[in-house]
Amino acid sequence: MKFFHGAKKPGPYFEGWYLKHQSPDGKSLALIPAFHGGRDGRRSASLQVITDSGAWWLEYPEAQFRAFENAFHVEIGQAVFHKGGMKIDVSRDGLSLQGELRYGPFTALRSDIMGPFRFLPGMQCSHGVLSMGHSLEGRLRLNGEILDFSGGTGYIEMDRGRSFPETYLWTQCVWPEPKGGSLMLAAASVPLPIGSFTGCICAVLCQGREYRLATYRGARIESWSPAGAVIRQGSLRLSAEVLEERRQALRAPAEGRMERGIHESLCAVVRYQLWSGESILLQHTDRRASFEYAARQGTE
Repeated sequence: MKFFHGAKKPGPYFEGWYLKHQSPDGKSLALIPAFHGGRDGRRSASLQVITDSGAWWLEYPEAQFRAFENAFHVEIGQAVFHKGGMKIDVSRDGLSLQGELRYGPFTALRSDIMGPFRFLPGMQCSHGVLSMGHSLEGRLRLNGEILDFSGGTGYIEMDRGRSFPETYLWTQCVWPEPKGGSLMLAAASVPLPIGSFTGCICAVLCQGREYRLATYRGARIESWSPAGAVIRQGSLRLSAEVLEERRQALRAPAEGRMERGIHESLCAVVRYQLWSGESILLQHTDRRASFEYAARQGTE
């Protein structure tokens, strides 16, 4: 299987994976391994680690990053992420994180979340969902604290392109059985070589069904702000309302360089409701929802 190591990707370019882990006792941990290269030809890799109370940024030389071209397998420094799990041994820059987790079978969407958007030329950023939810087994030690994820739940997605949109909203949550489910929603102002549009993509798994709301299926954004969003598509109406949040500072790509400052709540309290006409399909308040709203630089 071929490795991709970034050398054949001209700048500006980035590719990153978002792996979220939730333990049965309420702990959450997200890791973001990424590769990035700017117009100046400088290429590097990074690993961001996020908890509900802190965040760490680790940068690596390009030589310490590699990933498979056609499968989920990423190596960066002493960390490995793949479909079967992850293993990490990092001790630097104020972070000590060691351990190994095993992943259960991934829950895939029926089709690519980008739909026909993935064929649009000049897209600034493309999104992908690897797993809407999977089981976890194993433990990690974070700065001396043992995090036991056995019996927990994970989620994985990815992004690639040049830059994150100038203005966007993203939220995600996954909750275990009984009556388990998963949700991912993203809305963004999308620039194109000619013109621009505001669009959304969303997948909701609940009650054994997948609901897809997206601009390419006729969805429209009724409202979106740092307080949440409301999306309507035919008889379907989805709302995400932020009740509480604790934001951590992260870095995001801008023209391939990880130089944009953003803020994310790994464990926000968000109330989600999905309606079909007058019937409610989902009413769920999640205390470990991820939520991120970013506007023009300097206003996040």
